[in-house]
Amino acid sequence: MPITVSLTVNGKPASREVEPRTLLVELLRDHLGLTGTHVGCDTSQCGACVIHLNGRSVKSCAVLAVQAEGASVLTIEGLATPDGTLHPMQAAFREHHGLQCGFCTPGMVMSAVDLLKQNPRPSETEVRDWLEGNLCRCTGYQNIIKAVLACAEATAPAASAG
Repeated sequence: MPITVSLTVNGKPASREVEPRTLLVELLRDHLGLTGTHVGCDTSQCGACVIHLNGRSVKSCAVLAVQAEGASVLTIEGLATPDGTLHPMQAAFREHHGLQCGFCTPGMVMSAVDLLKQNPRPSETEVRDWLEGNLCRCTGYQNIIKAVLACAEATAPAASAG
């Protein structure tokens, strides 16, 4: 029996009827047409499906759509400004060649944005640890790490003199 799920996606209200077993990633891709969130493994292992749910990065293949009732969801499509200006993390990935085939990129970017929200000046080790749940099949990790660190450097608040 279908259930109506109402939430805010990329700042806009959305409401759809879904089966109780529908995953959040399926709601986003199949019901709302937001295909930037990828399905890589369907078992919460690869991180291709990372989105922000109420401000925190989560693997949307591990969340039922009904669990997102009333929530705020941000997908990769919602990161850029309405005029198309890339989010600083997206720009850093482009500038530092933090993508190869691009399949893992949306999940990597969404995870990295959450990292910098929580830790604006991470070390390389902290970036690597944070992104441990995001897999890149092309093994582009070095440039991904460079991109995240470059974004952190460009966007972190200035350290106060002491």
